[in-house]
Amino acid sequence: MAGFLARRLVNYLVLCVLATFLAFALASLTFRPLDQLAQRQPPPPASTIEAKKLELHLDLPIPQRFGNWAAGVAHGDFGNTVASAPINAELWRRAGISLRLFLAGTVIGVIAGVLIGVTSAIRQYRVSDHLATFFSFLILSTPVFVIGTLLKVLWLPVNQAAGTQLLYFNGESTAGFSGGFGEGLLDRLQHLVLPTVAIAISMAAYYSRYQRSAMLDVLGSDFLRTAQAKGLTRRQALFKHGLRTALIPMATLFAFGFGLLVTGGVFTERIFGWFGMGDWLIVGVQTQDANIIATVTLFIAVLVLFSGWLSDVIYAALDPRVRVR
Repeated sequence: MAGFLARRLVNYLVLCVLATFLAFALASLTFRPLDQLAQRQPPPPASTIEAKKLELHLDLPIPQRFGNWAAGVAHGDFGNTVASAPINAELWRRAGISLRLFLAGTVIGVIAGVLIGVTSAIRQYRVSDHLATFFSFLILSTPVFVIGTLLKVLWLPVNQAAGTQLLYFNGESTAGFSGGFGEGLLDRLQHLVLPTVAIAISMAAYYSRYQRSAMLDVLGSDFLRTAQAKGLTRRQALFKHGLRTALIPMATLFAFGFGLLVTGGVFTERIFGWFGMGDWLIVGVQTQDANIIATVTLFIAVLVLFSGWLSDVIYAALDPRVRVR
């Protein structure tokens, strides 16, 4: 098993480098970062534009530019933006924001999705199954920015009735907050709840559909009947053997879903004023900054591929056949 996981990790690292190079090359081919400088009024002298070109290494071939950038990354330096600001500080700040937001939403969404999916499968075609199916499809067909806006609208009367700000709608924390550790933690939680609910609702609806189908596939299986014939009750057989088997195909879906959510949740970040990695990707495109694009792509690739590697671990833990091979 250790050899299997090690080989997978090496493959993932190669894919990380390849994905980052492709993003950097595409951005370098299409972006024109000097155009914004040249369009200023009054126009800067040609020597200023040439100096900026040399500073950004635009005179070098793309593979060499990527090699220089990658060499810096290997030493912990992600370079500078087009505006000559260091990327490192902004990277870790935004990465922390995105991870804090989407990790909580993913955990809650996955747990809720599994519970709803398993319950719907066991109670197939009953009222609870029909209701879960209806609300799942309703949520899946509703854009996330609509869900986020509805949560704001629905919670506003609650804050007004309470006469205080129970939950906040914008930002990760209150600007200029100067309280103690406990008060600061409470303030961040008050900002975290609504965007987390927006993410968890969508993910629970998504995962519940897959979990229901996976659970239905094992309900009539021979091994469940055998387990019951050996003395287990139906409930014991379902949760000891059926659920474990039904979770096997879901492991990869859970892992890759979280990795892609970090950047795919840009609408959630924008609606609730959380300026994380998804928002930074838009900033990189707007400022035509290849270094930002490469940094965000590398972060996404590492997160997605680490999630894939983690799914391999979960898969091996759930399925003994993988460990035997």
